Order: sequence, then C-alpha cells, then structure tokens
Amino acid sequence: MTFHISKILSLPGPKGGVSRLFSRMAAEKDWWKKAASIYEFSAKDIDGNEVSLEKYKGHVVLILNCLRILGFPCNQFGSQEPGTEAEIKTFVTDKFNVQFDMFSKINVNGNDGHPLFKYLKHKQGGTLGDFIKWNFTKFLVNKEGIPVKRYAPNTEPNSIEKDFEKYW
Repeated sequence: MTFHISKILSLPGPKGGVSRLFSRMAAEKDWWKKAASIYEFSAKDIDGNEVSLEKYKGHVVLILNCLRILGFPCNQFGSQEPGTEAEIKTFVTDKFNVQFDMFSKINVNGNDGHPLFKYLKHKQGGTLGDFIKWNFTKFLVNKEGIPVKRYAPNTEPNSIEKDFEKYW
C-alpha cells in the first residue's frame, strides 16, 4: 500500500487569506482553539509562499516539526535548525533528495508558537500537556483534517503504518 504523506506550513491563516487571518487574530487571541480542522490554517512554504492547508483535504497527513515527512523545521530544540530557509532547503534537497513540501522555520512552543501547532497540541495533548518535548513529535490527521493521534519523538514513522491504514 502506498501512502500519500503530506506536509504542513509555517504561517497561520484561516481560509480566506492573510488579511483575514490578521483581522481574526487581532479580534480573537485564541481563534485557533475553535478551528474545526487543519483546513482553517495556512503557512508559508520554504520559498515564502502562503499555502492553505486545504491543499491536503481528503488526504491522511502526518505532521511533525522537523525535516522528515512534513518538513516544518524548528530551532527551539538544541538549535538543530539554525540555518535560513534557503540553507535548509539546499541541505535537505542535496543530502536527502526530499520529495515532499517544505515549509518555513517555525516555533512550536511558547506564546509565539505557530497557531497550527497550538491547535494540534490542544486537540492531541501529550505527556507534557500542550508542549512539544523535542523534534520529531508527530501528529496524524485524518482525511477530514481532524488530528486523531499524537506520537512521541522516538516513534519511528514505519511503526505507525497500522494507524495510516485505519484512517486511509
């Protein structure tokens, strides 16, 4: 069975564009808590283009905050991703020949954490609650855009195949 594993983004934004996002953010600080699915978010890709997560509608998606599978680099964990987006893109393309969408570097924890990751942590809390302990924390999202499972940083992607089959 071949799985369509997609990625995610790096700047938040509800359906309808960046200006609506900033209006919504100004009007309601925690708007992301009321999101019905990941399709209400958007983020910048590694080249700086705003991408709506509606792009992944109808696909099972695995989201994580690092360079594997979903491509959300984050420098909050031991400064593992200190480079610019261009440097990260060159590195993963040259070294790993990535074939998936890459997004801009983001924060996943704290007040300046990306709203998408705030939403994911809110829907699928972990051992540390609404906090990501380390890179490679993963979130499985069903075809309806609903986060259905969270995996620890040390969970190998191939060990979650049964969950993909369940939601496929």
